[in-house]
Amino acid sequence: MLRVEQLQVLELPPLTFSVPPGECLAIEGPSGSGKTRLLRALADLDPAEGYVFLNGTERREMAADLWRGKVRYVAAEPGWWAANGRAHLAATPRVEQLVAALGLSQANLDQPIAELSTGERQRLAFARAVADEPDVLLLDEPTAALDQKSAGLVEALIRTELAAACRVVLVSHDAAQIERLAHARLLLAPQQPVLNTTA
Repeated sequence: MLRVEQLQVLELPPLTFSVPPGECLAIEGPSGSGKTRLLRALADLDPAEGYVFLNGTERREMAADLWRGKVRYVAAEPGWWAANGRAHLAATPRVEQLVAALGLSQANLDQPIAELSTGERQRLAFARAVADEPDVLLLDEPTAALDQKSAGLVEALIRTELAAACRVVLVSHDAAQIERLAHARLLLAPQQPVLNTTA
């Protein structure tokens, strides 16, 4: 269980919610409402008052790198620290399956990151994020740069992760995508955030 208690993000009232294994919570709200900042706070990338628990362990009770390995943030514009995709991914059968499932080729892994399309980089970042099977995925616009076919491949893998009991927190401007994936929704509002569990 991912459990959040009295988490303070920007000027929002303190947030309290939970995401059970195998469920997806969609975070909604206008631009500037704090959606990305909330994801970054959950990943312990930005400081925030309040408490975030994973299976009963609070984020500050765990080494930062261990927490971020279990609670994985996938940015809308992912960062890269090596020249090509292969350097970011271990050579395992799971990685090969992920790359193929996302419509990428082994040749894509050897291309310089700068030569990949925005959509290829976004799919590669998703493969990197799920390769070591994190407990929680924090997804910030995971299909924003993708065409319909590629977006469908990413959504299929999100469903696979949910079926394996991963918890997903999703930020998306695609209302139809939220309808397809989310079990609950959290609307960020300055007055009082609204949690709707009948997505």
